[in-house]
Amino acid sequence: MSHTTHTDESAIKFAYWVPNVSGGLVISKIEQRTHWDFDYNRKLAQIAEAAGFEYALSQIRFTAGYGADNQHESVSFSHALLAATQKLRVIAAVLPGPWTPSLLAKQIATIDHLTGGRIAVNIVSGWFKTEFTAIGEPWLEHDERYRRSEEFINAIKGIWTQDNFSFAGDFYRFRNYSLKPKPLQQPHPEIFQGGSSRAARDMAARVSDWYFTNGNTVEGITAQVDDIRRKAALNGHRVKIGVNAFVIARDTEQEAQAVLEEIIAKADFEAVNAFGDEVKQAGRASPETEGNWAKSTFDDLVQYNDGFKTNLIGTPEQIARRIVKLKALGVDLVLAGFLHFQEEVEYFGKHVLPLVRELEAQNRRAERVAD
Repeated sequence: MSHTTHTDESAIKFAYWVPNVSGGLVISKIEQRTHWDFDYNRKLAQIAEAAGFEYALSQIRFTAGYGADNQHESVSFSHALLAATQKLRVIAAVLPGPWTPSLLAKQIATIDHLTGGRIAVNIVSGWFKTEFTAIGEPWLEHDERYRRSEEFINAIKGIWTQDNFSFAGDFYRFRNYSLKPKPLQQPHPEIFQGGSSRAARDMAARVSDWYFTNGNTVEGITAQVDDIRRKAALNGHRVKIGVNAFVIARDTEQEAQAVLEEIIAKADFEAVNAFGDEVKQAGRASPETEGNWAKSTFDDLVQYNDGFKTNLIGTPEQIARRIVKLKALGVDLVLAGFLHFQEEVEYFGKHVLPLVRELEAQNRRAERVAD
């Protein structure tokens, strides 16, 4: 049974993290029936599409670290997943630095034509200094990384939408460049971006279509959504919001909590602490001395995008209610990670998603009555 037939544009959307990087989505020695190879991921994409997921997000890593010994490159891997599906949209994560705007714009335009307009990009400004130095890329200061990303986004948008595109920035220059063919998607493929610092939110409010924030409490998410929506409105711009969450849906709350406790109890202590040092150092370099992970505890960092904080842990009913509450705060998309991806994405599609759609329909009916 497919749950993808809802046509309501305001319905909250679902994405899953593509495990194209080994080690799964938690830095823990707990068993994870998840694999980074293509056969596993092709089947997972098909399961997710049938379950009602609209998006998948591939990860970009060039080097090993924090349990990720093997990594498939994101753009080519995204294309392969698109070729194996019919409706799923795949968001390829890319790093300014290794990619130039002209290369990315060309790659994505081609993939857009090959897949009927289902590719998107996630511009990652970079937090992993060791990776940049390993591949011989200069490491910029925090706000400089976001200035470069903003130029990068302005450049790809310009290339995708204009002929004879010219641009003179601090990082990129173009003179009368015309990309042919342009992407199928109008005005251009969707542009996602992450980050929780002020620079990240300010940039999203100016140029991005979507803003991914790390997992957070209801209060933390509300503050971020309000800040970005207010800033975007001043620029005459609208940004959609995606929130990271690690989902543990089980038949009982006790089972779900026991899984969370086991993940944390079996955490790879050294890897979690090394990751914490790396990301907190990157955040301290921001002017407000706070990055994505400034307030994250050891337990939070076991899921490397604070996915436990969003608290989508419990029974399908509890999780569905929390998702609808996130929607009420202004969240447009839930970006979900799982322990055992194939089976848990299927369970989510069967048991959680129909409840979310039911609650949304109830809320719409209540609004109509109130009108």
